[in-house]
Parts: sequence; C-alpha cells; structure tokens
Amino acid sequence: MEEVTKIDPSMLSAFAELVGVHNDIERGMLLLYIIIVILTIIVFNLGFAQKLSIMKAIIVYILLFIGCSPLTLLAVRLPIAEGLLIIAVVLAIYRFRLHKQRKERQKEEKTD
Repeated sequence: MEEVTKIDPSMLSAFAELVGVHNDIERGMLLLYIIIVILTIIVFNLGFAQKLSIMKAIIVYILLFIGCSPLTLLAVRLPIAEGLLIIAVVLAIYRFRLHKQRKERQKEEKTD
C-alpha cells in the first residue's frame, strides 16, 4: 500500500510520537486511543466520589469509549494524553492524602 501522507514528527505530541503515529498511522492511533481510554478511566475513577450502579457505570463507560475517539484525533497534535496523565497524578496524590487524613482522624477519635 502506498503511503499517502507523511507526518512530521516534530508536529506531534509526546505520546503520539512515543507510540509511532508518524511511522504506522493505524497502529499508532490505536495505541494512542488505548492510552487515552486507560487514562480517562483512571481519572474518572479517581475523580468521581460516588460508586455508580452497574447500569449507570455501563452507560458511562460506553460514552467514555465513544468520547475518547475525538480526543484521540486531537491528541495527535495537542497534549491530551499528557494532560490526562498529569490529572491522574494530581488526583492520585489528592486521594492518597485524603485517605491518610481520614485514617489519622479515625485514630484520633479512637483515642478520645
């Protein structure tokens, strides 16, 4: 198959360049989509406080998979995956500190 377009690697985001969108577009876009879906699921689970019922969770995840498609197209040139990674790290730190604070509060209540 003849290569129709050539993508300049300097124009790509870090994750797009990492997965090789400029070498193999199909494989690179699929890997980028998978990375964005995984990061979005992590961010959703870290950021959403309530547990959802199974039916609501299924609907949310279906919409999440659909919504990650346009994000993947944008992530070729924009730092979408990088932003999701930073958000995941910040939320993980927040959740860890919140868990630690609740543990200390429970410890103080037991000693009182």
